Order: sequence, then C-alpha cells, then structure tokens
Amino acid sequence: MMRRILIGSVWLYFAVLLVGPILYLAVQSFGEGLSTFWSEITKPEALHGFTLTLEITAIVLVVNLIFGTITALVLVRQQFFGRTILSGLIDLPFSVSPVIAGFMLILLFGPETLLGIFFGTMGIKVLFAMPAMVLATLFATFPFSVRELTPLLQTIGTDAEEAARTLGASEWQVFFKVTLPALRWGLVYGATLTVARAIGEFGAVLVVSGNILLLTQTATLHIYQSYVDFNYIGANAVALTLLAISFAILTLLEFAKARAAATVA
Repeated sequence: MMRRILIGSVWLYFAVLLVGPILYLAVQSFGEGLSTFWSEITKPEALHGFTLTLEITAIVLVVNLIFGTITALVLVRQQFFGRTILSGLIDLPFSVSPVIAGFMLILLFGPETLLGIFFGTMGIKVLFAMPAMVLATLFATFPFSVRELTPLLQTIGTDAEEAARTLGASEWQVFFKVTLPALRWGLVYGATLTVARAIGEFGAVLVVSGNILLLTQTATLHIYQSYVDFNYIGANAVALTLLAISFAILTLLEFAKARAAATVA
C-alpha cells in the first residue's frame, strides 16, 4: 500500500510540475491552428533568435569541450598549489545567479573600465554584442564537461596510458589513441548538458545583450519579448519549439549516460 502511495505521489508531482504545464503550453501554441504556430516560429525575429542561439551554443560547445577536457586532466593528473581552490571555482556557476554573472561582465568590460577602453580602442564591441553573450553562456556552462570527465578520468586510471608510453608512444599519441577514446561517452554526456544549458540561458544573456531586435535577441529573449508585447501565442510557440529540442537533447543524454556507464563497467 505504501509503495503505491509513493509511486502515485511521484506521478502527481510530475503531473503538476511537468506534464500539466507542457500540455498547457502545447494547447496555447496550437490554439489558433497549425498555420499560426508555423507563422510564429518562422517570423524573421524568431528565426534570428534560433540562429543566434545556435551560433552561441556551437561556440560555447567547442570551447567547453577543449578547455573542459584540459581542466579535467589537470585536476585529476596534476598536483599543484591552489588545486582545491580551482576545483571549487569551477562549481561557482552552480551557486551564483546568471544575472550576477552578467553584471560581473558589465563591470569588467564597461566603457570606463580598463578592458572596455582597451577593446574600444581596437574597435571591438564586447558588451551588447556577441562576445559578451558568448562569455556569459560560457560562464553558465563551463562546469558540465569538467564535472563529467573528472570522475571518469579517476575511474579509468593511468595504467593504459603508462603502457602506451612504455611501448614508445608520444604524449599526443597517448592522448588521442588511449585517453580520448576512453572519455568519448563522458564527452558526449558533458556536451549534451552544455548544449541543453546553453540554448536555455536567459538571465546572464539578457543583462549583457541589450536584447536588441534582430541583433542580440536569442530565442529565449524572443520568448520574453513576445510575452512582454502580449504576443502569447508567439511566446508559447517558440517556447514549445525549444522544449522539443531540449527533450531530444535529454533523450540523447540518457543514451550517452547508459553508454558511459557501460564503458566504465
């Protein structure tokens, strides 16, 4: 009896917090028909939002995969002063609001700051442009790759790498032929989390982008602006589209998680 109550409570919880809102979002999105839904998600401002979100996500994904892998290797394989502090700083985005991260970037790259003056004299616009939006998204997503790769590196150990070095392999050969293949599903797992987080980033991007129509307005900012402008169908349609993309990403995440577990086992 208790088991049924617990299972029923879980389903009720998900129904209230997930299933109900999703169904409501779908009903509102298609409330005026499929043609209206399609018209809203294919508007120039909506398409620009999708495109800009894709561009930022692609940049962030590449940067995080490269530097996330390097950071994880350094944390696991190297001993140095400040290692614990560095490990703690990596988790900072989990405890700090993205809005605060956006304000931090404004304080760093404002027009009267040293960095702002430096980039201004070079003709590079950081704030209210793509660079600041990428930096804000990087801040929010950086921990995912590192935290997925760190335990995996600890699990696989260094025996295979040492064996490859004994056979005469160079450090690059060891990395690309031994270490990287062992990390492949962890990389996929971290990449999937990074993409899912990047496409949904709002707070930090809103602060540093200026939310300029057809210039710095991502898909999430377009949803926000549509809602503010009382275009509820447009906001719901774009939100449902992002939801569908997120669901597909999470499905890939579960597949990568299962493969990563099988690899470790």
